[in-house]
Amino acid sequence: MSPNDVESDRVQVSGFVVRELCDVPSPGYGGRPLGPYLEEQGIPGIAGVDTRSLIIKIRSAGTMKGAIVHDDPEGALERVRRMPHPAEDNLVGKVSTKEVLHFPRPGAKRVAVLDCGVKLSIMEELRRRFDVYQLPYDTGVKFFRDHEIDGVFLTNGPGDPSHPSLTGTVVATLKKIRDDYPMMGICMGNHLVCQAFGGSTFKLKFGHRGENQPVRFRDRVFITSQNHGYAEDPATLEGSGLEIDQVNVNDGTVEGLRHRELPIFSVQYHPEASPGPRDTGFLFDDFVKMLEARR
Repeated sequence: MSPNDVESDRVQVSGFVVRELCDVPSPGYGGRPLGPYLEEQGIPGIAGVDTRSLIIKIRSAGTMKGAIVHDDPEGALERVRRMPHPAEDNLVGKVSTKEVLHFPRPGAKRVAVLDCGVKLSIMEELRRRFDVYQLPYDTGVKFFRDHEIDGVFLTNGPGDPSHPSLTGTVVATLKKIRDDYPMMGICMGNHLVCQAFGGSTFKLKFGHRGENQPVRFRDRVFITSQNHGYAEDPATLEGSGLEIDQVNVNDGTVEGLRHRELPIFSVQYHPEASPGPRDTGFLFDDFVKMLEARR
């Protein structure tokens, strides 16, 4: 595990399952074995599992409850049955920053990042371009007014985008400020933009996972990195002011939204990659141009 690949200040999963565990880091990689890394973080793991079979089952059934145990499987099964389903949890609340963080960049436009579980590589892209405030996802309207924010960035994050913990906080806030600030969203941010303008989302039968998802955009096909299980319902976007300007080549689902009049756009994939292709990294520069045009 290399520190250069870390995308969060801590491991966010509750458990780790692999088919084969390599105990020796690659030469020159500068990493450390996965086992000690997980142990240090307090995360249980298991190796030697038929992960292909496991993924096929999860892919068909959707998110499932489970446990990693070393004894008493019957007792563990009973405890799992009593567990609440992960979809019922406020997952964004678990991964969002709990305090306001400021990354100053003198002379740059000031951007508020509503953190729904932001990757460090996204923050790096933003900090290179903007004066950044990283905010808890449920930050209210007053902060934006008091700190003379120039633009709003909506991050990636886990869980159901229509969860009450989101519709009652960040979505409600976006509805109040959507006419006042340029906005860019990624992944969960795309879902939030959709809902802020009255649209709705639905759960995909098979989520988009991996680094080779083709997206049609501007008369070209870009290969993108994706990790999401929900998509926008196009029928609910009629009359919203949002237009679908990017689609998935494989299944035709929405991959990007852009407002016809307001300086707002969002994408379902990860232009920052990490890992994956960086074909669409120019979108961060598009956001810069959008803010500069508001001088």
